[in-house]
Amino acid sequence: MAKDPSKTERATPKRRKKAREEGNVAKGMELPKATVLLAGLAALHLFIGLIAGELRKIFSLFLNRAPEMELGTESVYALLLDMSGSLALMVLPPMALMGAVAFLTQRLQVGPLWTTKVFEPKFAKMFNVPASLQRMFFSPKTAVNLVKNMLMAVVIGIAPAIVLTQEIEKAGGLFYANAAGVASYILAAGSKMVLYALVPMLLIAIADLLYMRWDYEENIKMSKDEVKDEHKQQEGDPEIKRKQREKMMQSMAKRMLQNVPKADVVVTNPTHIAVALQYDPLQSPAPLVLAKGADHLAEKIKEVARENRVPIRENVTLARALYKSCEVGDSIPEELFQAVAQILAQVYKMKRRRN
Repeated sequence: MAKDPSKTERATPKRRKKAREEGNVAKGMELPKATVLLAGLAALHLFIGLIAGELRKIFSLFLNRAPEMELGTESVYALLLDMSGSLALMVLPPMALMGAVAFLTQRLQVGPLWTTKVFEPKFAKMFNVPASLQRMFFSPKTAVNLVKNMLMAVVIGIAPAIVLTQEIEKAGGLFYANAAGVASYILAAGSKMVLYALVPMLLIAIADLLYMRWDYEENIKMSKDEVKDEHKQQEGDPEIKRKQREKMMQSMAKRMLQNVPKADVVVTNPTHIAVALQYDPLQSPAPLVLAKGADHLAEKIKEVARENRVPIRENVTLARALYKSCEVGDSIPEELFQAVAQILAQVYKMKRRRN
C-alpha cells in the first residue's frame, strides 16, 4: 500500500506512546526463530549427558521387563509412569532454556509491553476487501516477506546438502562403530547442519529487524498538520493563549490603575511612557513604583492621575530610565535617587503652597 506523501515528519513521543499501547511496535519476526534454534543447539550440548542417561534408563526398562511383562491396564499404566519422569527430565530443561531465550529476544526488541488491544478485531480492515488484497499481494512488505522466506528456504535446504557432501566419505566407518559412536556421529553432523544454517539465518534475521524498524518509522510518520494539532493539544491553542495573556495583562493593568491614586507623582515621557511613584519613609527607604505603562496604558495612568489630582511631571530621560529599570512594586535604583528627589521636592513644595 502506497504511503501518504504528506506524512513527512517523525512521529512525536505521544504518537509513539499511542502506537505502543495498541501493540504496534517494531520487531523482527525472524530473529526469535534464529535465537531459539541456537538455544536449542546449546541446550542439546548442555544436557546431552542427562538425556543420554534417561534414554539408557528407558531402554533398560523396556529390555529388562519385556520377557516377563504381561501387557495389561495396570502394567502399561505403571510403565507410562516410569517413563514420564524420564521424558520430563529430557524435555523440560531444553524447553525451558529455549523459552527463556525466546522471551528475552522479544523483550530486548520491544521492551516491557503488555496489551490486549492486539486481540481486538479490526472490522474496518476485515471488511475492506480491496485494501486487504492490496496489502496481501501488492505491498512492499509482502514482497520483502516473500524474498525473506525464499532465502530462508534456500538456506535450510542448502545447509544439510553441504554437510552431507562433506560427511559422506566418513559414513562408511559407521559400519564398525557401536551404538554410542553412531549416536555421537549423528549428533555432531546434525549440529554442523544447524550451525551452517544458523549463520545466514542470523544475517537474514538482522536484515529483517532493520527493515521492520525502518518500515515502522515510515508507518507512524505524521503530517505537518498532525504535528501542529498535537502541539496545540499539548501546549494549548496559540490563539487561546494569546487571549489568556491579554486578559492577564488587563487584570494587571486594572490593579495598577487602582494604585495610581495613592501615588505622589506620575513621571511621563510625555506621550509614550508614564510611571507612578510613591514615597513613604515608613514603608520603604526609597520611592516605590506603583504603576507603569507605555502608549495606551500610559494614557490611562495619566487619566486616572488627573481624576485624582495626582501631580504629573514630564521628564523624558527619567521616565525612560524608570520604565526600563523598574518593575511594579520595586524600589527605584540608587542612581535615580537624586532625579526623583528633585521632582518630589517640587511636588511637596506646591502642595504646601496650596495648603
